[in-house]
Amino acid sequence: MLLEATNISKTYGRKEAAVRALNNISLAIDRGESVAIVGKSGSGKSTLMHILAGLDRPSEGAVALDGRSLSNLPPTQLADVRNFAFGFVFQQFFLNGRDSVLENVELPLKIRGVEKSERTKAAMEALKQVELEDKADARAQDLSGGQKQRVAVARAIVTNPRVLFADEPTGNLDSKTGERIINLLFSLNKEHHIALVVVTHDEDLAKRCQRRLFLKDGSIVDSLDSL
Repeated sequence: MLLEATNISKTYGRKEAAVRALNNISLAIDRGESVAIVGKSGSGKSTLMHILAGLDRPSEGAVALDGRSLSNLPPTQLADVRNFAFGFVFQQFFLNGRDSVLENVELPLKIRGVEKSERTKAAMEALKQVELEDKADARAQDLSGGQKQRVAVARAIVTNPRVLFADEPTGNLDSKTGERIINLLFSLNKEHHIALVVVTHDEDLAKRCQRRLFLKDGSIVDSLDSL
């Protein structure tokens, strides 16, 4: 068992203004598994992913990686876990537009303190995997939407993450480009045994995952294994 959530709940606000976003959710994700978190807007999908990924903390319950609780770690240690264990691909690309493609992909390794020559080599290898090594010197703001998303994927995998989180990764892309991104994510999942957690309302994308978790009003109401 790689990543485990036990009885996690999340409440925003206090007293009369309190909103219960997640309600007593437990789940486990194995190494190399692909899991889709499915539900309508407001169902708690992104909140659940953010808590699993250490981007937010649960109000109740705990999240553990390899049996080690993440919920009570100091912020600096939690940031280290995110940097070393997790990769992120969001609907918004979150690239530094004025920086080069290479600089954007190198960033997680720079934060980690990796030397320039080593991180450049790793970043170029990641760009090769997304077929963008020829754009290494281009500014990120000059790329197409599909290219920006591929750069975001390269940045997510440059650290060799154990879990890759993707939140509506094709939401801003045309269908052809979106299919290319999805094929890339599942290729990484299968070839490198990276656990893939996808938040989506796209049923076709969800069906490509080994398991689908259906959220409604902050609770898991169903779980299906794909054929």
